[in-house]
Amino acid sequence: MLNKKTILITGGTGSFGKKCTEIILNKYKPKKLIIFSRDELKQFEMAQMFSDKKYPCMRYFIGDVRDSERLLRAFSGVDYVIHAAALKHVPACEYNPFEAVKTNILGAENIINAAINCGVKKVIALSTDKAANPVNLYGASKLCSDKLFIAGNSYSGRHKAIFSVVRYGNVMGSRGSVIPFFLKLKKTGTLPITDPRMTRFWITLEQGVVFVLNCFDQMVGGELFVPKIPSMNILDLAKAIAPKCKTKIVGIRPGEKLHEIMVPRDEARTTLEYKDHYIIQPDLRFFSNRFKKNNGKPVVNDFEYNSNTNKWWLTIDELKSMVRSL
Repeated sequence: MLNKKTILITGGTGSFGKKCTEIILNKYKPKKLIIFSRDELKQFEMAQMFSDKKYPCMRYFIGDVRDSERLLRAFSGVDYVIHAAALKHVPACEYNPFEAVKTNILGAENIINAAINCGVKKVIALSTDKAANPVNLYGASKLCSDKLFIAGNSYSGRHKAIFSVVRYGNVMGSRGSVIPFFLKLKKTGTLPITDPRMTRFWITLEQGVVFVLNCFDQMVGGELFVPKIPSMNILDLAKAIAPKCKTKIVGIRPGEKLHEIMVPRDEARTTLEYKDHYIIQPDLRFFSNRFKKNNGKPVVNDFEYNSNTNKWWLTIDELKSMVRSL
């Protein structure tokens, strides 16, 4: 589906964008692959990995999702957009709330308007488990962003653009994740643990990218995709990374949850289950025809996809193997 198409990735110099670029270049033959991001240094460094000499389809655009005019220029002639740009660090968003709103919410609005005006065919926005029943500003801003992208399908009207959202858990080894943090502190002999009961959904970078690209093929617009992925316990992760280290309980940080949710109980009535994922259908009734041929199985009314009650768990040995792979 991506062959001979023009694809743009916002936040393309981040962990997801780099892995997504690598997989697209290895598996497909795009007409153009545009990296759209703010940081010229990161673009320069990425261009050393994926140069336009080796990969003539590569383009690097400096820009910010807050800048609607720049997005209109960047989206000209684009077929598909993967929206990965976001302010995502929970403490930073708590301390800089206006900045989180400008990027995560107003940036989403700009993406939607630019996609509709420029004739983009499909847009997938990346979300987070923190957007389900949010307790911090990052999660709240991403929930608002999710709602905007789903509603973007009704704004599109007679235009081509359709919008969907992908929601998944913590990405192993991504920038700012707990694994690099623990590896750095391993030599001190002590690892800080927020709470020994804490659980998280866990996905590798490659799994996340492959799931997003598969969703491009399946999407009809308006749905929210949730992959079936394993959970892990934070204390098990510490043992996998540094079994000889002591642990120090430091308490949950502002805006953190003990457990994460990807499908809230209140959304069970619109959730369909498939072999390897769930789809949360939109509440808007005029989208219902899009899902008539959708062969998913409705979940039970009190269903909730929670990292603590998940049936699939990573063992310490599995976590060790995943950490070694990094």
